[in-house]
Amino acid sequence: MIREHIPFRRELKEIIIADLVLIAAFTLTLSGGIFGITRSPLNDVLLLIPMVALGVTLSFVLHELMHKYVAQHYGAIAGFRTSTTGLLVTLVTSLFGFLIGIPGATMIYAHHFTRRENGIVSLAGPLTNFAVFAVFLAITFIANPSPNSYLSQTIGFVTFISILLAFFNMLPIYPLDGSKVLHWSPPIYIVTMGIIFVLMFLFTAIPLSEIAIMLIFALFFSLLYRGTLSF
Repeated sequence: MIREHIPFRRELKEIIIADLVLIAAFTLTLSGGIFGITRSPLNDVLLLIPMVALGVTLSFVLHELMHKYVAQHYGAIAGFRTSTTGLLVTLVTSLFGFLIGIPGATMIYAHHFTRRENGIVSLAGPLTNFAVFAVFLAITFIANPSPNSYLSQTIGFVTFISILLAFFNMLPIYPLDGSKVLHWSPPIYIVTMGIIFVLMFLFTAIPLSEIAIMLIFALFFSLLYRGTLSF
């Protein structure tokens, strides 16, 4: 936990590192891992990087910053911290063509956090992902890009990653955001998750296999976080 304010330069450095690692990891994963990217045309990889950078930065960085600023609004000390182990896990898994992205998180320390305040702080991240999703969905309707254009693919990736991050973080498994939102207000949790499922079904077509993998990983992460598992 953070018990003193983090210098801005240090926090900025850590969130940039986490963002760059996630960008590299997503690029590797979408290219089929280390073996796939070596066989991919260089031009395809170079075109993929800006798309991934935009989607990851907006969905991940803004999500974490919103946790921080809402927590500070309620008088908490908050700041983003990278995890050395998490950074390694993120990079190593992407080499094999799949991704477990845990480069770091916003750490919060508060003496008097009510259940409601904790729930609102936790909900702030997924709601930010909703906002990113809504903006790029609006761009789709306004710009109406051709289906196979680079703009269409970029918008598709940003909307996909934003709603995917919202879904994963809203899983009701501690320490994910969803567990705290559910503890605060079951009706708000149900409505939020219901909206996420509708958006995923209508706009992303995420396979059930990927949802199952996220659930398994979330349970594993929860056990590891609680100290039930150790290595």
